[in-house]
Amino acid sequence: TPVMEGIINFHHDLMFFLITITLFVCWMLFRVITLFDEKKNKIPATIVHGATIEIIWTSIPALILLIVAIPSFALLYSMDEIIDPIITLKVIGSQWYWSYEYSDNLKFSDEPLIFDSYMVQEDDLAIGQFRLLEVDNRVVVPTNSHIRVLITASDVLHSWAIPSLGIKLDACPGRLNQTSMFIKREGVFYGQCSEICGVNHGFMPIVVEAVSLEDYLTWLKNKINFDFNI
Repeated sequence: TPVMEGIINFHHDLMFFLITITLFVCWMLFRVITLFDEKKNKIPATIVHGATIEIIWTSIPALILLIVAIPSFALLYSMDEIIDPIITLKVIGSQWYWSYEYSDNLKFSDEPLIFDSYMVQEDDLAIGQFRLLEVDNRVVVPTNSHIRVLITASDVLHSWAIPSLGIKLDACPGRLNQTSMFIKREGVFYGQCSEICGVNHGFMPIVVEAVSLEDYLTWLKNKINFDFNI
């Protein structure tokens, strides 16, 4: 997703500052240890105040923080942008499974598409499926499409998180949180609940399968049992 690409690029840019600051601090420590050795300087320096150096070590960190903050806030607010979504996916967290609701098919069906998604037990896994990550009902979405995601919970706090898509949003009872995603390529993306929600917190995975728009419409047609033109 563009959000995840932004997070990766921001991480790479931030690493430049982190490495530079780390090397500078290590160099300063080494200089202090070697130049201000007790054996070399029997009489310690009596300097207690320096306006110039204080201005420097205050202004430079402030400038670095400002340089870091500008792209950070831009990326943060871009996560909240909802751009003309073609699909609205509602996510409901429960102990200990996820429920999903597609409501955009109401012109073809009398009721929205709703299903629950449970973790596949280890004994039921097929070859190639991942332990503790596979579910019985995957979320299917089209690629290259703006998708709005509404998230809430029915009992306790949960968190719908898919690291590879750059998505992590809390599911709170009585509150509807919103985010968006735009997946650029087809694939299967895995996530898990990221808020401790009880004894089976570690057993409510998330699986999002991104397919082409044609395959998505075919999947939706089979789910709602309605033959509309693709």
